[in-house]
Amino acid sequence: MAEKRDFYEVLEIDKNATDEEIKKAYRKLAKKYHPDLNPGDKEAEEKMKEVNGAYEILSDKEKRAKYDQFGHAGVDPSYGAGGYGGGFGGFEDFGDLGDIFGSFFGGGFGGGSRSSQRRNAPRRGDDLSVHVQLTFEEAAFGCTKDITVMRVEKCATCDATGAKPGTHAETCPTCGGAGQVKTTQRTPFGVFQSAQVCSTCNGKGKIIKTPCETCDGKGYVRKKFTATVKVPAGINEGQTISLGGQGSAGMNGGPNGDIYVTIEIIPHDIFTRKGNDVLVEMPVTFVQATLGATLIVPTIDGKVEYNLPEGTQPGAVFRLKNRGIQNLQGRGRGDQYIKINVEIPKNLSKTQKELLRKFEDSVEDSNYVGKKSFGEKIKDFFNK
Repeated sequence: MAEKRDFYEVLEIDKNATDEEIKKAYRKLAKKYHPDLNPGDKEAEEKMKEVNGAYEILSDKEKRAKYDQFGHAGVDPSYGAGGYGGGFGGFEDFGDLGDIFGSFFGGGFGGGSRSSQRRNAPRRGDDLSVHVQLTFEEAAFGCTKDITVMRVEKCATCDATGAKPGTHAETCPTCGGAGQVKTTQRTPFGVFQSAQVCSTCNGKGKIIKTPCETCDGKGYVRKKFTATVKVPAGINEGQTISLGGQGSAGMNGGPNGDIYVTIEIIPHDIFTRKGNDVLVEMPVTFVQATLGATLIVPTIDGKVEYNLPEGTQPGAVFRLKNRGIQNLQGRGRGDQYIKINVEIPKNLSKTQKELLRKFEDSVEDSNYVGKKSFGEKIKDFFNK
């Protein structure tokens, strides 16, 4: 198999990077390689998948710790020799069930501490998580996205029995299907009876002599699954959508797990989001701010005209009501705010400078409210 790149190298960060640095690096690369911004670019698509995989591990404290300790084998059981193996005690005592979870998800379940009843009891399937990147507009107005995960499913060939079609599992001759073997011991203090997991069937109570070739007798397979996610209008960074019952299959009749889809939003070149409000920083000329002007302002709905009042000061903020983002519950919208940045011209010609000096000479102190007020404060300060 192709050698995987180091996840820290993929995100272009140091191994001591903080959570915030990891997130910042991810958002930068997501914007660079996002398929919507690179239509038809297969290389960018592969890069995006690689960035997604790295971020999914490094943004999760538990997964990151495993990766830091064991490398790719710690978070991807299919990598190299197949995951953790016996480093955590193995799965011999868990039979087929242990093999499935050991090979798919890593980690150890210990030895014979669990009873056969618990082994054969219904077990809920594992929850799965995935990150989805949205453009600013997709988050604002809602959209649908296809997500792909690897999940455990019932083997369609044997219907999760583990036995080859046309055959069936047989009752264990050692324990008679109980999954346990009882032993009696006489001691000076009396007779003690104990139950141990049957070593013949590993507590399952059944033996498969002719295993299914598709799942190798496990009854479950790991497959790629694609689901369509309906993203509601107004969803924000870090929020999660739950796809109930679409995670890994449950065992012994247990329910399926869920899929949790965490939202990441690619930064916009113009708009900044604050809750449901939108901020636009708009540069204007000195003359526009002084005399007033009709500005063409971008909003998420399109262009609108705004009459900038004369005498507008740098940093002034104006509101466009109900021009923000839809409330996630569907009631009302936020506002859009326009922050005015007065741009001072550079590289003026000699004639332009002379005109400005004439203008400056013609202006009275009373025209500058802030300057006049500050001058009076200085006089009071020195007169004390």
